[in-house]
Amino acid sequence: MNKCSVLFCLLLLAGIQKASASGPSADSVSIEGRWDLTITINGQPKPSWLEVRHSGNHTLVGDFVGTGGSARPISEVHYSGGRLHFAIPPQWESGNGDLVVEGEAKGDGLAGTITFPDGKQYNWTAEKAPLLKREKQPVWGKPIRLFNGRDLAGWHALGKQNQWQVKDGVLLSPKSGSNLATDATFTDFKLHIEFRYPAGSNSGVYLRGRHEVQIEDGRGTGPWLGGLGAVYGFIAPSEQVAKAPGEWQSYDITLVGRMVTLVANGKTVICNREIPGITGGALDSKEGEPGPFYLQGDHGPVEYRNIILTPAK
Repeated sequence: MNKCSVLFCLLLLAGIQKASASGPSADSVSIEGRWDLTITINGQPKPSWLEVRHSGNHTLVGDFVGTGGSARPISEVHYSGGRLHFAIPPQWESGNGDLVVEGEAKGDGLAGTITFPDGKQYNWTAEKAPLLKREKQPVWGKPIRLFNGRDLAGWHALGKQNQWQVKDGVLLSPKSGSNLATDATFTDFKLHIEFRYPAGSNSGVYLRGRHEVQIEDGRGTGPWLGGLGAVYGFIAPSEQVAKAPGEWQSYDITLVGRMVTLVANGKTVICNREIPGITGGALDSKEGEPGPFYLQGDHGPVEYRNIILTPAK
């Protein structure tokens, strides 16, 4: 072998060793994945969510969902010696500072502090989010009419003021106020729901109380992560099919594990996509447990009818 060949082999070996050394370390792999967070604010548990993943040779990035708002990107998650740190700009929070999260590995989970843009700091804990994979296709049970068209039986307000009413077979929220949840909880299901809103209004249907399917006045806009037919902040619809304000519209939603299919106004706009985690405004972050449906009533007037659920056996 000549000198040039020997030199080439040495350089190649050095490159391979460098690439191997710059790959994910055992230290970083321990926090990669999805995490269901609980933030304790004034003694009350508030849900949150975090995903950490590897980008390139040596950088951790991710996404974060706070107690409200949508998923937002983390440009870099710093992790060393069992401790993590990241900072992101404010979204809907008050204050001008960054939102800063610090923590460390605690057994199988994580724990730490979160400092909001207004400077207030709270403690949080986290556990690995469940995969929610199903081994086989569901067998569907008998359809259930969740709203009887006469009164609020089977539902309860989530706030002190209950502005929800029933009129002429329609469930309506005439003004912003409390959200409304079912008494019963569900796991996998098919849901049919019809809704109507005035110009400029906004609502949402929370699946298992944790994943919001957005309802908003989206006529004439393009599809986006916060528009009608979106799983808020996570999955945009393939097209915008919103009707004009004042017209009745419909969703047919199938949720099996994390996999969701959404038919909006007769068109499939989300086809068997994975919901990564909870959306802002979730009731809790216990993704492995059944949860109720809840209808958003704090963003403007909205009306609902023909709410029919078919549960998986």
